[in-house]
Amino acid sequence: MDDTFDGLSAFLAVANHKSFTAAAAEMGVSPTAMSQKIKLLERRLGVVLFQRTTRRVALTDAGANLFARIGPAIAEVEGALAALGDYRGRPSGRLRITAPRASGTWFLPPLVVRMGELYPEIALDISLDDAFVDIVAAGFDAGIRLGDAIEKDMVRVPITKHSAWSIVAAPSYLSRAGRPRKPEDLLRHHGIRQRMITTGVVYRWELERHGKAMTVDVPGSVVVNDIGLMVGLALEGAGLAYVPDEAIADAVAEGRLERVLEPFLSPGPGLCLYFPARMQEQPKLQALVETVKRMRENFRTGGRGAAPKTKATSDASQNR
Repeated sequence: MDDTFDGLSAFLAVANHKSFTAAAAEMGVSPTAMSQKIKLLERRLGVVLFQRTTRRVALTDAGANLFARIGPAIAEVEGALAALGDYRGRPSGRLRITAPRASGTWFLPPLVVRMGELYPEIALDISLDDAFVDIVAAGFDAGIRLGDAIEKDMVRVPITKHSAWSIVAAPSYLSRAGRPRKPEDLLRHHGIRQRMITTGVVYRWELERHGKAMTVDVPGSVVVNDIGLMVGLALEGAGLAYVPDEAIADAVAEGRLERVLEPFLSPGPGLCLYFPARMQEQPKLQALVETVKRMRENFRTGGRGAAPKTKATSDASQNR
């Protein structure tokens, strides 16, 4: 009798990576062997799971339905196997984490190094993605996002007390266009605007005056969906940018960017590690939580984070 689960690991790898080559590398086989595994699985199931072109790999409707249903189940199986580490006395197994780019590139490097020192039997698989990620459906063990963007049924472990964003520009731009002194001045400036990945909405800058929240739709002819590109454009003098502090710390310290309108900006929600409650007994996840708790006192709470600050833009904040 055929093994019901034969080929599902290959299917999940290709579905996660959207690439036969990357999936093959993860599983240690050749792309040809990976393609053959999927063909055999499709033949056995009687449906086509992937649409293949020379440029991209995408799930069919049948494939997307299968991925959504078996992803959480496979995560449960992997969790059960990882829990056997209790009997060996050491947490082990693969730990998949998703985080937004800006926060991830700042927070994760020291965490990865520390985890490697304390738990060498745990293999970390990290994905940086500014779009909202359903960690259960996508098969992640844990995620890192701003607190107000996390589903209420998730366990949260605070990393920072709050996040901070700044409005910045290069000295060359400020000497040319002038320095804004109040929020209304932004309407006479050129903004480097951000389109939110999840919603497609162009973000309206959030400020505060005398304790009252306000938003400004800053004009500008350039719209991008990447924080790094926004910072790069600001450095070139293209305009004002509203960006997370961790993305500009070095440039500000070196004088290549200057903050403006600081009295009108306030802290936002803090960064959190989160995961499903049913997964919290896994030794590998407990090891991650304990490491985060040990390290979080070392992280700056001012100027760290990656999201707009108010509930009005919670859809945006889950992506940053």
